[in-house]
Amino acid sequence: MLDRYSRQQLFAPIGENGQEKIGKKHVLIIGAGALGSSSAESLVRAGIGKLTLIDRDYVEWSNLQRQQLYTEEDASKKLPKAIAAKQRLKSINADVMIDALVMDARAENMDILLDGIDVIIDATDNFDIRFIINDLSQKYNIPWIYGSCVGSYGMCCTILPEDTPCLNCILKSVPISGATCDTVGIISPTVQLVAAHQVVEAMKILVEDYSSINKNFVTFDLWNNQHLSIKVDRLKSEECPSCGTNKTYPYLSYENQTKTETLCGRNTVQIRPSKANNYDFDTLEKQLMQHGKVERNPYLLSCQLQEYRFVMFLDGRVFIHGTNDIQIAKKLFYSLLG
Repeated sequence: MLDRYSRQQLFAPIGENGQEKIGKKHVLIIGAGALGSSSAESLVRAGIGKLTLIDRDYVEWSNLQRQQLYTEEDASKKLPKAIAAKQRLKSINADVMIDALVMDARAENMDILLDGIDVIIDATDNFDIRFIINDLSQKYNIPWIYGSCVGSYGMCCTILPEDTPCLNCILKSVPISGATCDTVGIISPTVQLVAAHQVVEAMKILVEDYSSINKNFVTFDLWNNQHLSIKVDRLKSEECPSCGTNKTYPYLSYENQTKTETLCGRNTVQIRPSKANNYDFDTLEKQLMQHGKVERNPYLLSCQLQEYRFVMFLDGRVFIHGTNDIQIAKKLFYSLLG
């Protein structure tokens, strides 16, 4: 057991002192899918003191191609990802304290979980929750690491409150694709590279080596052999409502969150984004044609997706026909629109 972390301790920037710090730290991972499961395994093997995992979903067969903690048995049982992940992680390192929470991460239930958290890792699938994480990070002064991947394309950025620009600052200047894994696919190496970027940044924070943190916005396309590191330090804005001089944390307020409601007697859920996203119907139509028959008129676009029908209006509202379950509707919404 004494040799467990010996190779990691031989790495000079960590050493025995850094290993001791890692063993006392607490990481929160939001999402236990591809990025979350990969990051969780790396941190547990590295000897993190405590890990909290939050995920609302269960294991499906399509997850097994890239979500490395899960097995065919987990998919057959439709085991919640957080629970399946905890079981596997405890078999890897029984000394790590692991809290597995099967829940939908929202502004109103997240803040009570942040006491004692040293770093947050984003392993989510949508920008609604990322902007909430961003505001919570600024409010409670907790570093977080943004990460996303689709196809062979990945992104990563470390956000340090009071130091770096926040996600709200960055996304005003850095374009983000609306593609998702469900519309254009994903290859496993993309996941592993994003997770590697996230975990190494987390480890720098855990051992308190802040001088080594990469403060650039990193993007890459593995298939097309492209890698870009964008300097974003000048994007920090004093006018930003999330991290500027007069912080209001806008994404923690109800009016700035995506709204959902069931439509009485229609077996339908309406999802209404907090603001119009000006989706490109031409691009969306091409993406959805891979999944079902698409119909379109000047006012809306619809697609039959197995037992559900997805209908998007020009103002950004979406109807999910075929269910009254808000969680099922939100899962479909985020899988198609990110």
